[in-house]
Amino acid sequence: MKTFGKRWTAAAVALSGALGALVAAAPAWAAKPYPDRPITLVVGYAAGGATDIVARLMAKSLAEELGQTVVVENKTGANSNIGAEIVSRAAPDGYTLYVGSIANTINRTLYSQLNYDFVKGFEPVGLLATIPNILVVNPKLPIKTVQEYIAYAKQHPGKLTCASSGSGSSIHLSCELFKMKTGTDILHVPYRGSGPAVADLLGGQVDSMFDNLPSSLPHVQANKLRAIGVTSPQRLPTTPDVPTLAESGLPDFDVESWFGLVAPAGTPRPVIDRLNQALNKALASPALQTSYKQGGFFAPQQPNTPATFAKKIASEIDKWGAVVKNANLKAN
Repeated sequence: MKTFGKRWTAAAVALSGALGALVAAAPAWAAKPYPDRPITLVVGYAAGGATDIVARLMAKSLAEELGQTVVVENKTGANSNIGAEIVSRAAPDGYTLYVGSIANTINRTLYSQLNYDFVKGFEPVGLLATIPNILVVNPKLPIKTVQEYIAYAKQHPGKLTCASSGSGSSIHLSCELFKMKTGTDILHVPYRGSGPAVADLLGGQVDSMFDNLPSSLPHVQANKLRAIGVTSPQRLPTTPDVPTLAESGLPDFDVESWFGLVAPAGTPRPVIDRLNQALNKALASPALQTSYKQGGFFAPQQPNTPATFAKKIASEIDKWGAVVKNANLKAN
């Protein structure tokens, strides 16, 4: 019995020492509960565009769920590539995150060289929202339908202008897809974000835009812009009188923009899971659902996990890569 007791004591001491070594070797992030300080959401576009709008809505809701301040920072340029590059090089600790979008999957093919890899350089967290695009024109133009838009473009080849938030954005590719399907020559005018593009559209410096719904919707409702078509398969509850492009004679015209949260590669899995949990709780909150409805955003379908988001990213890269190559587009 004495021998057994000594052996048990020795084993207990050894186990205690091993546990102590494991605790000492634990990564720094495990020492404190996440998060224990403010979090930054980087947006690759200027303030006022759809990406910025959804980022600010989500920042407020995430702050409530996580119990920490969530700050949005706009790092504009190169069709969101500058913001993506900054975050890809940030510390993988969950305190600097990136609001990715459909543009980042398009950029994989559009740009011959990028200083970041949207697949290898990030850890997917989850989708934030989806939205269709809406074809809007300056009310001074004699255009009230998609068919009139086509006719006007053919009567003025190369003169009708179509603004976008940047070359390769879903707004740009909506216009390129439209040109391919209608055989029209429309001049693309890229901007550093949707906000500046809409401002010039309101001012009459450009004629039209396949804008993300949320940034143009208030101007449509105020009759400052005229909406003539939506890129979704069905009409939208926010603009029930605006027909789809498919209804207007362009079958299978379906473009959906999306926004998602990603973290730098190497961010610990418990942090990714904590963020995903907070994200989905935020999406389920009545306050955010009301804000989404008012702004024209749609919550992603469930399950909304890092794995399902990763699959969507891969699918979008393939889809838009084919469109970019078919249109022979290159940003550099």
